[in-house]
Amino acid sequence: MHTFQTRSTPRLVSGPGVLGQLGECVGSVGGTHVLLVTDAGIVKAGHVGHAVGVLEEAGISVTIYDRTHENPAEADIEACRQFAEDLPVDCLVGFGGGSSMDTAKGCNFLLSNGGRMSDYKGYGLAKKAMLPFIAVPTTAGTGSECQSYAVVSRDGSHEKMACGDPKALAKVALLDPELTVSQPLKVAWLTALDALSHALEAAVCTRKNPVSALYAKEAFRRIASGIEMVLQDAALLEHRASMQLGAALAGMAIENSMLGAAHAMANPLTAKYDVVHGHAVALMLPEVMRWNREERSAVAVYLELAAMIQEPLIEWVEHVIGLAKLPDLAGCGVTREAIPELAASAATQWTGQFNPRRLTEEDFGGLYERVLGG
Repeated sequence: MHTFQTRSTPRLVSGPGVLGQLGECVGSVGGTHVLLVTDAGIVKAGHVGHAVGVLEEAGISVTIYDRTHENPAEADIEACRQFAEDLPVDCLVGFGGGSSMDTAKGCNFLLSNGGRMSDYKGYGLAKKAMLPFIAVPTTAGTGSECQSYAVVSRDGSHEKMACGDPKALAKVALLDPELTVSQPLKVAWLTALDALSHALEAAVCTRKNPVSALYAKEAFRRIASGIEMVLQDAALLEHRASMQLGAALAGMAIENSMLGAAHAMANPLTAKYDVVHGHAVALMLPEVMRWNREERSAVAVYLELAAMIQEPLIEWVEHVIGLAKLPDLAGCGVTREAIPELAASAATQWTGQFNPRRLTEEDFGGLYERVLGG
């Protein structure tokens, strides 16, 4: 028996067509002038135009910032802040994938509290009130809509910084599966694998508690029901809705617990080889799960999840990842000579310390070796 505390969750508004409720959502938090943070692809897909129409019909002014970059760095957040600093903004909407939501959350830190993103690495370091934030994901993967962290790369080193504060959490997460239909197939694959990894790592990490466990297991159940259809480009709206809600629930699980070694090993691959996060973590996940089979608490959870799909869990995970036909570690440019540097970096990542079975730098190196040699 152990002591734990839960964190707040956003109000969820979920279902096909709920983008039409965005005006009501903004009004419910007192917003009158929205900074809508997105990227050019979402604008091109027509979703931003729809959202602007909904907001303007509700009498809410909108300014669009569509210069979000993948894996935003400190300079990207500063650019968004400079764009917004002279506007009468009283609400931020992150509209897109995890990068758009992280950029919006990061901009909120700087608009409200000043400084640089590196000042907020950690948790609870924002001293002043922050603007209300609403998250509208157009992918089913990161779970950023349900987390109080902005994940931002440090300029120069590309170190992933988790900058969190309870005031940064979205007031509302609006989950409209119709928004995910237009995402490119590769984006759908990579975000789906990201969501799966979130559910699996949050379910067994050392920070798990009864509440996060409920979120993680329900996230896995919903993701498992739709992910194969997504990866085979055969998803119906019901599969997309299940994936989107599963990703959000996995985000809630992370918010109330943590992740593990697969994410610790993925971050250096993204920083050093520019491997997209969902791809990187998918490459690491099966071997990390095998490593965790030596830990009794993880095995119990894996058996419970395996019963949901009625298949051996790790073999099913490998099958699902295989459907995406992603390049292996060697295909990403990683050589055996690079492993010591990767292992040293993985050993410093904050998520690794919460893995159910502890790893040393040497252990991380051994796992990279197995993934590369497998």
